[in-house]
Amino acid sequence: MTPLTLHLRRYGRPGPVPLLLLHGLFGSSANWHRIAQHLAGQHHVLVPDLRNHGESPQDSDMTYPAMVEDLVALLAREGLQRVLMVGHSMGGKTAMWMTLSHPELVEAVAIVDIAPTVYPSGYEKIIDDLLALPMETIANRGDAEQRLAAAIPNSAVRGYILQNLRYGKQDWYWRANLPAIAASLPLLRAFPDPAGRQFTGPTLFLYGTKSDYIGAESLPSIRRLFPLARLRAIPNAGHWVYADQPDRFLAALRGFIDPFR
Repeated sequence: MTPLTLHLRRYGRPGPVPLLLLHGLFGSSANWHRIAQHLAGQHHVLVPDLRNHGESPQDSDMTYPAMVEDLVALLAREGLQRVLMVGHSMGGKTAMWMTLSHPELVEAVAIVDIAPTVYPSGYEKIIDDLLALPMETIANRGDAEQRLAAAIPNSAVRGYILQNLRYGKQDWYWRANLPAIAASLPLLRAFPDPAGRQFTGPTLFLYGTKSDYIGAESLPSIRRLFPLARLRAIPNAGHWVYADQPDRFLAALRGFIDPFR
């Protein structure tokens, strides 16, 4: 497994224990920009584009172990011994696997609205619709949004995915590696076999009260893998907790990470 060199945004001044923020599926480092700016006054914040997303390289291997090895290589290039990790959705599962497979690199971890469990399918049809869109006929971004309205009726989700729409030399294209993501969706919906591993460091699970990604059925797997985990609900937030309730999210996150400054 050859690690990829990830595109990286940096915020704040170098400090003893940097903060690593990981985005979700179809996202990019740009999703964390507002949060990273708020945290940069007290933390050195690093925000990569995960493989097959944003400006990072693309590869057919789209698994959690592969994404973690990219991060291990990133830390080595940056000369970092340990980091605080924050991951949302797919980035949260990546952060969880990092803590379980390389606990020596993680000081503490905050997981945002995801659990180490298998989730039902949901993106397969969306990816099929994205790949079926005749890119050469798209007039502009508004045209693409209108064409996808029936396939993706939720305007927030549609806008989130359309962040990946880019214009090249002649035609529009999808920045995310949709074929690789589509082929790996069963693995991304699941979680690698922990094989008895546990992370016994400080752990926080933040979840939105309007989201169904973390519920009572999630607790056994969370407790088994993260015995010291604390759970914190963010009122009136959906799956995109940090975007729906940024102030409440920041307050909860800072209460957890600020002691590690």
